[in-house]
Amino acid sequence: MTKLYLKPNVVPEPLFDKWYAWSHLISPATAAMNLVDRHIKIMNSYIQAPHIHAAACKNPKMLGGPFMDYGGKRVDEIKALKDNTTSDASRLVEFSNAIRELDDMLKKEAKGYSLDPLYEKIPEILRGYVELVYDLNSKPTYRFFESILYHSEFYREDLQSVALYLVADDERPFILSTPQLGGDHILELNLPFAHKGWDELFKMKREPQTFDYIKQALEIKPEQEDLFRTFFTEEAPKSYEKYEGEGIRTRYFGHACILVETKDVSILVDPVLSYYGYDYDIARYTYAQLPEEIDYVLITHNHQDHILFETMLQIRHKIKNIVVPRNGASSLQDPNLKLMFNAVGFNNVIELSDLEVLEKDDVTITGFPFIGEHSDLDIASKLSYKVDAGQFSIGFMADACNIEPYLYKHVQKIIGDLDVLFLGMECEGAPLTWLYGPLLTEPLDRDKDQSRRLAGCNYPRAQDLVDRFKPQSVFVYAMGQEPWLNYIMSVKYADDSSPIVDSNKLIKECKAKGIEAERLYGEKEIFYRKTVEA
Repeated sequence: MTKLYLKPNVVPEPLFDKWYAWSHLISPATAAMNLVDRHIKIMNSYIQAPHIHAAACKNPKMLGGPFMDYGGKRVDEIKALKDNTTSDASRLVEFSNAIRELDDMLKKEAKGYSLDPLYEKIPEILRGYVELVYDLNSKPTYRFFESILYHSEFYREDLQSVALYLVADDERPFILSTPQLGGDHILELNLPFAHKGWDELFKMKREPQTFDYIKQALEIKPEQEDLFRTFFTEEAPKSYEKYEGEGIRTRYFGHACILVETKDVSILVDPVLSYYGYDYDIARYTYAQLPEEIDYVLITHNHQDHILFETMLQIRHKIKNIVVPRNGASSLQDPNLKLMFNAVGFNNVIELSDLEVLEKDDVTITGFPFIGEHSDLDIASKLSYKVDAGQFSIGFMADACNIEPYLYKHVQKIIGDLDVLFLGMECEGAPLTWLYGPLLTEPLDRDKDQSRRLAGCNYPRAQDLVDRFKPQSVFVYAMGQEPWLNYIMSVKYADDSSPIVDSNKLIKECKAKGIEAERLYGEKEIFYRKTVEA
């Protein structure tokens, strides 16, 4: 019987209630808040004024805004989706409203005295899921028993699905503002992300299987077979050539995604891949350049451009270990990453704390502090990494911002210098509400919102890190410039944009000091042996 491969240009779009399933739509509490204060709000706005959304989506200045990208059309389908959401997910709506009630009750009644009497005033739907606490200044707050929430009615696997379709270019609607309404070319399979059938499908990128086998693994219905069959080919992909050289090979896959390989170990940082096999003008590494097994996937923080389930589900069967920042707080804004990954079928998650070390063969991975980029919210789920392999040490600082240079003064004394520094310099950043708005329980003044940014290092802060860690090579990355990132970031820079101006200054200054420096774009392969050579 003929064996088939999965075509490289098949998109597996993970969905939650028809919306793109980024990480805050996995954790039950953040999913409920986003459903009410992002999805329903955007749907109401589109239903009332679809022409405004259509115009905004054509305006480059409105990129990344709360505007649905359906050209003012398909209003009846949006109405139906809203009705389904408010009925099928009504308990999540109630849960979200109850969080607001709880927050309001604590502000009014928690005055520094014992919180014991207030447990009876917690909204019924939240009882047993939250602990009431004070900080050391007697300001009241609460934390979730998040592990219990994943076993409750509020973790809705039945709202998870994956839409499969073929693509021919990088153009896709922005994920935070446009739901997936489907179409004749889209096959939506209502299977949860943890379903083992997804692993069997994505293995077929390199390991052929029969159509009957994969049809059964994914529970394909007879009426779905014809479209499902179009996603496969008899043409075998190019085989991956394992790195067998001395020292280290690094490959830049775009944005913050770096593959580090020695002859014995492979490490993939912040996987967000352009793995679709269509013609493109910009050189890029794709899924085809990934090894058969990945020893460690390192996650720096919980934003949609660093944890992308569209990528993670496709490589789940390859990953031996996922390393995430440790977090035991379970606050609303900082869901636990290990619990989240476990819930969607990753049972190989390692939590790492600041200055904690992992070792494998001749490679050592050290976590070190990451501050900034989270709009001053109390978020522990963030970590920079130092990877030592052979004679070289590489630092991955993604979106870390050197707000407090004394921190990295202390860190450098402990972990030492870095031979290579990968540093994010998206120094403008979106305001707090762009990502975390649905979690706020009261409005934030615009001037305060604009001052609290999701921003990385500017030139002076970046230069201080270079002076501090004394790298031989500096690579500016995590800038969101590649076109295949538009659907998750909507970043467009001009020559006079601050991230471009500031990173140009850093590169110029580094080169003047004899330090190799470059702002990465598209793809880049770098080898480190006894001497650094690009």
